[in-house]
Amino acid sequence: MTKKEALAQIAHYSKINNEANKHRNRALLDTVEDGPLYAMSVADYKENEGLPQTDREPYKPWSYDLAATDVYIPRFRAGQQRWFAAVTRSGKKKHVRVMVLAQQATTKRWEMVAAVDLDNPKKLPKISVAADGYATALDATSSKDVATPVTTLRTAVGDNFATGGDLSGRKVFTSSKATTRQIKAHDKTVHKFGSHGVTTFSAAAPEFTGSYALKAADGQALVVFAHNHTQRDTVFSGFEIIPEKNDRAWLGTTNSPYFTYEFTCSNVAAVPTTLGKSTLLGYTCRRTDAHGMTASS
Repeated sequence: MTKKEALAQIAHYSKINNEANKHRNRALLDTVEDGPLYAMSVADYKENEGLPQTDREPYKPWSYDLAATDVYIPRFRAGQQRWFAAVTRSGKKKHVRVMVLAQQATTKRWEMVAAVDLDNPKKLPKISVAADGYATALDATSSKDVATPVTTLRTAVGDNFATGGDLSGRKVFTSSKATTRQIKAHDKTVHKFGSHGVTTFSAAAPEFTGSYALKAADGQALVVFAHNHTQRDTVFSGFEIIPEKNDRAWLGTTNSPYFTYEFTCSNVAAVPTTLGKSTLLGYTCRRTDAHGMTASS
């Protein structure tokens, strides 16, 4: 694949994504998105459909600035899944997004599987590119390629939500804007009911176990991976939780003392290839399910 062909795939994605989003056409979207990104997009559709018509904002078409987009194409052997990463920049403040597109084994279509805005764009490592223009893909599951395998990264991210990073989050990651956001989400949410109830975050088994890693020029790897976590809200006897407007697509309008929210998230981290802490550069999450809890659960 050439840079021109990779940019053409991104342009195609933007065109079809706009068409699908305008009518919340899941089948059409499924031709250009997969994995955690598709799950999050479909959740956005469902949440929007759960709102009264008057609360739904009109759709605004968008596109990537291909002239301000860098692509990093690894070289793969026959039989390996083909994918490439892209970094796009926009606005005066140089808003930075990392994307991954992967080729599907059966259809051979290129589909976007991750798109994450960075909290720490200045810490984005410079990707190593060989003389022939190709980047080097690394195995993020192996400690031979990265100091911290993706399973450990995933656990640490889950811990940032579950405990505020007390168990493994702060041990694995340096302090960054992205980890601070996760820890603040924990600290703020667990106390939202005051003396009337409790909120508990828990890591969940990952629905999407794939990971994508590129070798950087400074002894690091850029790693993109997904994780899942839950948020369980419980109020004490005599109280009930009123579903918020954006929850009603899943929960309806019936009050309950117990609700569980499930989240799908994509993360981007700079991970040393030798010993050292990793840096979480950015993440994005969507509520992808919610349901009432029984008293026994």
